[in-house]
Amino acid sequence: MSGDASREPAVAQIHHITTPLLNIAYEESGPAAGPPAMLLHGFPYDPRAYDEVVPILNAAGLRTIVPYLRGYGETKFLSAETMRSGEQAAIGQDLADLMDALNIKDAVLAGFDWGARAACVVAAAWPERARGLVTCAGYQIQDIANAKAPADPDSEWRYWYQYYFQTERGRAGLAKNRDGLCMLLWRQWSPTWPFDATLYQRTAGSFDNADFIDVVIHSYRHRMGNMAGDPRYARLEAALSTQPTISVPTFTIHGAVDAVNPVGRSEGHGKYFTGPYERRVFQNVGHNPPAEDPQAFAKAVLALSPMAA
Repeated sequence: MSGDASREPAVAQIHHITTPLLNIAYEESGPAAGPPAMLLHGFPYDPRAYDEVVPILNAAGLRTIVPYLRGYGETKFLSAETMRSGEQAAIGQDLADLMDALNIKDAVLAGFDWGARAACVVAAAWPERARGLVTCAGYQIQDIANAKAPADPDSEWRYWYQYYFQTERGRAGLAKNRDGLCMLLWRQWSPTWPFDATLYQRTAGSFDNADFIDVVIHSYRHRMGNMAGDPRYARLEAALSTQPTISVPTFTIHGAVDAVNPVGRSEGHGKYFTGPYERRVFQNVGHNPPAEDPQAFAKAVLALSPMAA
C-alpha cells in the first residue's frame, strides 16, 4: 500500500484541449516523446488517484496523460444542447476523441471504475489504439441488455447507491450531500485504505463541475435500463451490447478487499480476453488500486509498455 495517504503531491499543471463535444482538462507529464499511457479515473474520483503512479511511469520514460472525465473538474461541454450522458459509449468515445486531439496513435490504456470501462470500450472497439490494457475488476463493458435481471443478494446490497440514484430523492441527495456521500463510498469500497479528509478534499473539488450530477445520474440510470442513451452513441452501444472480446495484451487488477466488486467476480473474466492475459490480485487493496498500491499498479502499466521490451 501507499506509505502515506496524506502526503502533499506536487501541483499538477492542467491543460485543455477541444474534442468534438468537450473541452477536456487533462494533466500531462513525463518526456514529450515518450510512449504514452492514458490513466483514467472513475466515480467518485479524479486524477489525484494517480499522483503516486505518475512519477514512477515518468521516471521510466513514459509520457502520462490523466484526463478529467466528462462532468469532472474543468472538463466542460462545448454546447448546452449536448445530452449530459454518462453511458459507457460516451466515456469510451471521449477517450478515443482525446487521443485523436493529442495526435496519439496508440497508448497503454489503464483505469479503474468508469476509467476501466472507458479503456475496455476503446480496446474492444478500436484495438489498434491500445498498446495494452490495465483494467481494474476485470472486463468492464456493461451488459445493459440484461440489466433488469437481478443479481445475487450479496451483490445487490453493494449497489445501494446505484438504486438510490434511480430516484429523484437520490438525485437530490447527490446534489445536496455529494461530499459526504462520495466520502462514504470511498470508505465502504476501500476499507483498508488509510486516506484522510485532506486527501479526499483534494479530489472533491472535481465534483463541483456543473455537469457532475447530470452525468452521474445518467450513467447509473442508463446502465440499469431506466434512461435512454444519447442517439449519437447508438451504433457503438449496439456493438458493446454483444459483449465483444478484447484482443490486446491485458492485465486485470483486482483489489482483494474491494467491497463493491468482490475479488471473486473477475475470476472467470478471462473468457473476454483473447490476447495475452494475466489477472493480478492486489492484497489489502480495495476499489482504487492506483492510489492504494501505486508501485504495483505502475508495474502493470510498465509491463505493457515498450519499456518492458
